[in-house]
Amino acid sequence: MKALSFSLPSLRAAFASGVRAEDVAREALARAEACNDPAVWISRFEDEEVLARARALDALRQEQRALMPLFGVPFAVKDNIDVAGIPTTAGCPAYAYQPKEDAFVVARLVAAGAIPIGKTNLDQFATGLVGTRSPLGAPRSVFNHEFISGGSSSGSAVAVAAGIVSFALGTDTAGSGRVPAAFNNIVGLKPSRGLLSTRGVVPACRSLDCVSVFALTVADAGAIFDAAAIFDPADIFARTRMPETPALPSGGFTFAVPRASDLKFFGDDEAACLFEAASERLEELGGRARWIDFSMFEEAAALLYEGPWVAERFAAVGDFIEKHGAETDPTVRGIVLGARERSAVETFEAMYKLEALKRRAQRLFAEIDLLMVPTAPTIYRVADVMAEPVKLNSRLGTYTNFMNLLDMAGIAIPAGIREAGPAAGLPFGVTFCAPAFSEARLAAFASAFETAQGLAPGGPVPEASAPGRGTMPRPSTARLWRRSPAWPGS
Repeated sequence: MKALSFSLPSLRAAFASGVRAEDVAREALARAEACNDPAVWISRFEDEEVLARARALDALRQEQRALMPLFGVPFAVKDNIDVAGIPTTAGCPAYAYQPKEDAFVVARLVAAGAIPIGKTNLDQFATGLVGTRSPLGAPRSVFNHEFISGGSSSGSAVAVAAGIVSFALGTDTAGSGRVPAAFNNIVGLKPSRGLLSTRGVVPACRSLDCVSVFALTVADAGAIFDAAAIFDPADIFARTRMPETPALPSGGFTFAVPRASDLKFFGDDEAACLFEAASERLEELGGRARWIDFSMFEEAAALLYEGPWVAERFAAVGDFIEKHGAETDPTVRGIVLGARERSAVETFEAMYKLEALKRRAQRLFAEIDLLMVPTAPTIYRVADVMAEPVKLNSRLGTYTNFMNLLDMAGIAIPAGIREAGPAAGLPFGVTFCAPAFSEARLAAFASAFETAQGLAPGGPVPEASAPGRGTMPRPSTARLWRRSPAWPGS
């Protein structure tokens, strides 16, 4: 059992061969107990409760099992998402409450046969991209424990990357479902706003929040999304999934990348080189590159923390933090309470600016199929983030902060391992993104990219923590983005 990958195809094959859901549940519990990162979990179900769920599944008739696409699949849940039977803390023990029922998205996954193991650690109140803003400790990258796991969905990403569970739920407002995927060499799906219900989720910025999915492969992430993306009429921000054609365009495709003057890696030359290689890989798959002015996305990203949307964080948890300041993370406290002075005039001015930026983005996406960006420009050691918590966190959102504001979908995928430098041996990832309701189309591009790296969608997956998983060759030419000027159509 220890050699069994927890990818969905591997588990389906195991169940077909006679392995029981109880056997898989026992293995997941054993892996959770053996994990060498004590900060991954905030709470877990008692072993017997997990095993009882598994036995109940094993007792089902075959025709009942066939209706469960996630039969016996172990998963984890970020601890700002309600799971009945376990307190929700949002990374703040003083905030803890006992939910009466599962969050809508958790209930859908349980109905599909998945088995929750427990609740994972996070940057407190989902405020951060680093994974260090928790009084319960900082989960670490599975590749090197000196480095951050990324946040805010830190524990969820590590639980998947360490092989403890098949998938995990996170949330994503500014990149929390993508940055931890990149730092742990797994897939992070951030769907369009409203397609996964946020009912039963502690809000960060309620109008922007998304539930996200961490998985081992693009195909796995898609299967989990399919099981959970059910319209929730009780969620005021819920939207209905739109029909899509989940296939690569037969006549090739056009992808955009930021022009050279807009790319920032903060001295991480290995990340820059791997991004170049990823661009070339897309060209090999039939893509035509366009180099664009990235300023519209930078302007949108700036609105998230410099503009009035930070006031939504105060609306969510500001009253609690004012009353329990000593029991909250000082960086989180400063961000949330700093929003008290935002005015309604600022809010409307920012809304108008955002609408203008959306119009510019619409014109761009009318001429391209997807935008590819680094998921994060670099990665940092835990000690460095603790010394400069705001500055370094801000850098990590360079290529993520704009996406929910501009109403886009995105999927973060592995794109290689650094070979040299301070972060040698650590993974790098890219994100494919496009306007809302493009999940299936993005998955088609991401699956082709994944296959081109030697990771067949749905096939057996090497241990996520094994160095070299998804390693890409060095670029064969001069720097890609220096071969062409900025695309005039942008």
